[in-house]
Amino acid sequence: QQYVVKPPSIRKQQHLLTMTPLIEIVSKHISLKISKNLYNQQVLNLPLKNQLRSFSVKSNKKTTVSISSILQSVKNGTLSPKNAEKELTNNKDLFFDDGVKDVENKKNDLNDLESFANLDHDRAKRTGFPEAIFASGKTPHQIASILDDMAGNVNDFVQKQVDGENFETSSTAILATRVDQDLYEKVSKIPLRNGTMKYHAMAKIISMKASSLEGNNTSSNDQNQTKDQYGYKGKVVVACAGTTDLPVAEEAAITLEEAGCEVDRIYDVGVAGLHRIIRALPRLRSPDINCVIVCAGMDGALPSVVAGLVSVPVVAAPTSIGYGASFGGVSAMLTMLNSCAPGVAVVNIDNGFGAAALAFKCMKLKSGN
Repeated sequence: QQYVVKPPSIRKQQHLLTMTPLIEIVSKHISLKISKNLYNQQVLNLPLKNQLRSFSVKSNKKTTVSISSILQSVKNGTLSPKNAEKELTNNKDLFFDDGVKDVENKKNDLNDLESFANLDHDRAKRTGFPEAIFASGKTPHQIASILDDMAGNVNDFVQKQVDGENFETSSTAILATRVDQDLYEKVSKIPLRNGTMKYHAMAKIISMKASSLEGNNTSSNDQNQTKDQYGYKGKVVVACAGTTDLPVAEEAAITLEEAGCEVDRIYDVGVAGLHRIIRALPRLRSPDINCVIVCAGMDGALPSVVAGLVSVPVVAAPTSIGYGASFGGVSAMLTMLNSCAPGVAVVNIDNGFGAAALAFKCMKLKSGN
């Protein structure tokens, strides 16, 4: 650390030589005790006019002021409690290591949410699908803060339901997408007040269950509950061309299930082996299927094939899987956009969440909601 301190006004150089071995120089915020030899080495070799201006001293030690030294001074009677309070007030960085001790712990109180987020709790009512956290680029503290606030909002919804106001399962969905394993481990170490988290590794999603719903069987995996209590009649098929498309497909599937939909997964049925998708036709054409999501990279041909075989909307999700000329999924996306099969909607590359949101709205329309 380097401190730049203006010494007291000194008229004659010899006054410095009569000082005690330890020379104490006090500025507005910093108190340093510097040995006479060090002072002589750093300052007295300079011309007198430079000595009287300012000098800098490099030190690997922290300032001599510390909480313990202040308290010891009060105990010894050399510092009054009032002056001790001033010292502590003027040196707030004493409460932190190197001035910034454990910033994460300071943030863990979740009281600074409004400094970085303005949550849209009414989005589900307004648009039919809830807000989700795009975790990429966010800190673990920000993700945990938003999740906890969203869970608190769901808890409020549940209380209103007790008072007679009903709400759909999708209103209770709390998701953070694009969460890798390392980020999840950091988020999971931050305590939450309003619910519990679950990590879906393949989908890279954190789902959170509000504390008011814990113990209640509101999971979409309960098919009877989904159909009877919430009125979501039917299923959504999530299909993918190859195993490497699974992360995008699972992002879509988990998103739908957390919103209260029943999902039928049909994986690894790419056009390189057309017999596989033909074999899956009975499931694709089942009367209770309301929409089909198809995830594919490489040539991106599978959505066109599926759309030519089913009567329900097809949502095409291009993935970034492929060799050089696939351009990170651009070639698959262009193929899907140029599909000659009618009824294909295309979302952005690797956007399983967006595909799920569109399929969910299609399903709600068909089921009369």
